[in-house]
Amino acid sequence: MNYMEVCSLSDLPAQSQKIVTVGSVKVALFHYNNQITAMGNACLHKAGPLGMGNVDFRYGDWYVVCPWHGWEYRIKDGGAPPGSHDQQAMYEVKVEDGKILLSEKPVVKAKRAEHAEKPLLDLEKLMYQTTPDSLNVLGISTTNLNESLPRFSTSENALEKALDYAKTEYGAATRMIKLRDLKFRHCEGFYSQHENACTWPCSISEMDPHDGMNEVYRAMVLWADVLLVASPIRWGNASSLYFKMAERLNCVQNQITLKNRVLIKNKVASFIITGGQDNIQQVAAQLMCFYTDLGFTFPPFSFLGWSRGWTAEDMDRNIAQFQKSKYIDRGVKELVDNCVCLSRQIKEKPVVKMNTPLPKIEEAPGMAEDDYRDEEQMRLDHIS
Repeated sequence: MNYMEVCSLSDLPAQSQKIVTVGSVKVALFHYNNQITAMGNACLHKAGPLGMGNVDFRYGDWYVVCPWHGWEYRIKDGGAPPGSHDQQAMYEVKVEDGKILLSEKPVVKAKRAEHAEKPLLDLEKLMYQTTPDSLNVLGISTTNLNESLPRFSTSENALEKALDYAKTEYGAATRMIKLRDLKFRHCEGFYSQHENACTWPCSISEMDPHDGMNEVYRAMVLWADVLLVASPIRWGNASSLYFKMAERLNCVQNQITLKNRVLIKNKVASFIITGGQDNIQQVAAQLMCFYTDLGFTFPPFSFLGWSRGWTAEDMDRNIAQFQKSKYIDRGVKELVDNCVCLSRQIKEKPVVKMNTPLPKIEEAPGMAEDDYRDEEQMRLDHIS
């Protein structure tokens, strides 16, 4: 077996780790418990750099924790924690004349465990439920209410009227998602580690198939032809629940950045924005900017707004006026009319390939195209 010198022993003091290169492959070196071991650097999950992970004593042994998503490997032999069956590649280590040498090839090959159950298969394979003739209208309410203290929500009431009209006037299949009813984790910023750490399906969804955002992903990406998002105005912006959802939708947009893959095509979106005071156009502009970068298309006059102005602090009167407003009754219908009209036009000649004048990872300043290709190929080699 051939061995390659990778570093000096002095470069790897006790209780430390280091990433080295064996040929064209990155390997993580560990020096813990008076033993030097070496495993493949690319995590079997999404190729996160194990050599940059924390090493902790857990399950009765020393494990490295992938800094991207928390997958764990025993540093002495590359095994997974009890109950898991992944096996990371391991290299033989020799120390000669103060130098660390590694076998040119792994002595234990990497093996990613197969799981019989694949609860996210529909998301992984993008099993779309739309058809040329479907009219699926999804409403998402982002208002936050205390269910034990019921109160009237203007944004949600207008959304309910819009969905009822879509169903009775057009025979649409309708669905309402109330974000407050879903238990889902905040975005945990994996993108801030590395752009490839933000995955589709969301890595939080992989860790917890019951995370509430999976209902949103399935309804918005796979099922809906038309999306209606309703939000109250909170300090001049959409609701905090809206932003919690929007941050978790980064995994949809990031597929464009990484793979030039648009998950959302031939779908229409419009918005319902209500508040006691004004700022409707700013909220609408923010929503439109975000949803166009996901791939949605907007009809003319694509939002319904309700506000009584800066001095309207009498919220009981605000609700009373809203409930008897002829504008709201007309506006929700015309908003739906515009969405249905555009959806039908799109379905007559749907887009197959959508151009995305957005930044791509290979165009990032300071990253040479050849460097990008080398890095990406090494990552793919390790997880294939």
